[in-house]
Amino acid sequence: MLTKQRRIAELAALHRDVSFTSLAYHVDVEWLAEAYRRTRKDAAAGVDEMTAGEYEEGLRERLEDLLERFKSGTYYAPPVRRVYIPKDEKGIEKRPIGIPTLEDKILQRAVVMLLEPLYEVDFADSSYAFRPGRSAHEALEALRDAIMDMYGDTVVLATFGGSSTR
Repeated sequence: MLTKQRRIAELAALHRDVSFTSLAYHVDVEWLAEAYRRTRKDAAAGVDEMTAGEYEEGLRERLEDLLERFKSGTYYAPPVRRVYIPKDEKGIEKRPIGIPTLEDKILQRAVVMLLEPLYEVDFADSSYAFRPGRSAHEALEALRDAIMDMYGDTVVLATFGGSSTR
């Protein structure tokens, strides 16, 4: 799996000016199995109420069927289950969240696995948000290191929009 992703990244780095028009041929049953492995198994079920435990029964056949629908263009994402969760600690205000089906999560993960190495080469090394192997803690550490290297220069912190919780 990582070999395919590494190859996509190499091609993206080598041909930065080229648009990749088709990557779907990389997706096979093993790719979907890896996507399934990386998908949270304890998450809430979608509108089909399918749990990971139930999906694992006949996993290979289910993934083969998903692959066929994906490649033939007949896969359509099912509706997302709408759930309202507490917005504040009192539980009075609620905010809606959408819960896709497990199968949709698997396919979404498979597509992310295709696109991540393609776009990863375009990010600056100083970019941390939503990148694999990067965390907010590492971003703060890099910021701290950069400030420490400034030797007394002034740092101005500003917020834009929203409210402060100080």
